[in-house]
Amino acid sequence: MVERDGNTLDRVFHALADPSRRAILGQLASGERTVSELAEPLPMSLAAVSKHIQVLEQSGLIQRSVQWRTHVCSLNAKPLAEAQKWLSFYEIFWNERFDALEDLFRAKKKNKK
Repeated sequence: MVERDGNTLDRVFHALADPSRRAILGQLASGERTVSELAEPLPMSLAAVSKHIQVLEQSGLIQRSVQWRTHVCSLNAKPLAEAQKWLSFYEIFWNERFDALEDLFRAKKKNKK
């Protein structure tokens, strides 16, 4: 099995567990946004969005810079790549199991003819 830094993965998967944080990442995938822009489509207060942004920052998924009084966020996809590497082990595992199951179904269908 692929070993990764558990603390980093724990923070990434914790951050991804919330739909509001996933929505924030979705917005950032197309470019930088201010905190206010990120908050606009979400049904919560600016303070609540700021807390979600803090979780995303702690996971390393976003970076925030301050330009005068405006906080600008950008996506950092590197932790997502690390999570994908970890998940790829299980993708291989399940693909092998599904292939074996498909072979069984085909063999059974062939024997019925």
